[in-house]
Amino acid sequence: MATPTRRARYARRRARRLSLVDNDLTTAQWDALLAAWGGCAYCGAADRSLQRDCVLPISRGGRYTVENVVPACGPCNASKCNTEVVSWLRRKKLDERAFLLRHATLVAAMRAACTDPVPPTHPVTTA
Repeated sequence: MATPTRRARYARRRARRLSLVDNDLTTAQWDALLAAWGGCAYCGAADRSLQRDCVLPISRGGRYTVENVVPACGPCNASKCNTEVVSWLRRKKLDERAFLLRHATLVAAMRAACTDPVPPTHPVTTA
């Protein structure tokens, strides 16, 4: 029997971590995030294909939710890997304050858009 490669072991560990948490990012939410950011959340590149990047990495307890996922270009996603986002932004000399403010604003807007008002339990009649 062949020894599993490092990549295969990592893939199994990642799959195990993902199966243990609730990942509830829908395709519609991802499309809304892409439209809201308009490009890479970190560097702003709009001319590249974008990937789902977890602000808090899966390996550190993150999950695929609206609050934790941002669009990232391939180079930013690969460079960030599983580091903490603020320290990575500082290391890359990117504007961490602008990212955090925009992320918080977009998360609040997405939450507001996703919450539906509770329907009344009794029909309202007007005379």
